[in-house]
Amino acid sequence: MVYLYALVFSFTVVILLVPLVRSIALRIGFVDRPTKRKIHDAPIPLSGGVAIFAGVIATSFVFMGHPALFRTLLIGGSSLVLVGLVDDGYKSRGLDFPVWPRLIAYIAVSLVPVWQGIGIQGVSSPSSSAMILFSPVVSAAVTLIWVFALINMLNFIDGIDGLASGVTAISSMTLFAASLIFNHNQTALVAVALAGSCLAFLAYNFHPARIFMGDAGATFLGFTLAVTAIDGTLKGATLLSLSVPLLALGVPILDTAIVFSRRLFEGKGLHRADNLHTHHSLMKWGLTQVQTVSFLYLIAAVFSLLSIVVLLVLR
Repeated sequence: MVYLYALVFSFTVVILLVPLVRSIALRIGFVDRPTKRKIHDAPIPLSGGVAIFAGVIATSFVFMGHPALFRTLLIGGSSLVLVGLVDDGYKSRGLDFPVWPRLIAYIAVSLVPVWQGIGIQGVSSPSSSAMILFSPVVSAAVTLIWVFALINMLNFIDGIDGLASGVTAISSMTLFAASLIFNHNQTALVAVALAGSCLAFLAYNFHPARIFMGDAGATFLGFTLAVTAIDGTLKGATLLSLSVPLLALGVPILDTAIVFSRRLFEGKGLHRADNLHTHHSLMKWGLTQVQTVSFLYLIAAVFSLLSIVVLLVLR
């Protein structure tokens, strides 16, 4: 029952907070202005990430207190939100925030879970209880790569109304189910808090969007999903536990793989923004925004259901 309360609490926090942060953003001109690369044709407030962050953090603290998982989300999440707000501030003025400060910040934040004792500690065979433990350096490196990758992957797919928040809601409910199966109550609570926050935000962000989450929100979503996956299924990874987050996060992972492959093939920089993402391709083929998002929701749901089926069958 506590998970239902947490879901409702996070949903309520965000649904009430979004109009406030949207009003402030409009008042100060903190908006995403249309460009040739973007598909919206009017300025849209960029402050939604603040509301999502508040919903997840407030819910986690109220229902969980302040264990290592909460401290990780608070320290890493607040850092990403601050960097994201600076980046979004540049965008609102028609400027590009330099890449290297962002990358350095993302790398530093990716080590916060390690600092708090949350990491991928080793691998074991599904047919044996024996585990090959990673050295502290290898564990930190593997954890950093996973968290850094998810931070950027969620940021990459945040290019169309409702996509990042909807896919995150689906993925987080999958991680919630997996955490319950593995008896990881804290990660289950964070996952359901993230789902409630994203569902509430989706009420304002689905096409036509009245607010964007901005880089502040997208990077926080990626970070929270990454940490939740580690704490819930990846601490001591088997083939079984590894399959759950990979499938649950299948849409952003596949999108990133496709985009990076195309950029390499065309000789473009991997960090350069472009229109090569899956949602851009679907719209070029004639789908509307709603049809594109709905199709990708369906794909995300199929991946998520498959991950749970694999978990139940092989467990």
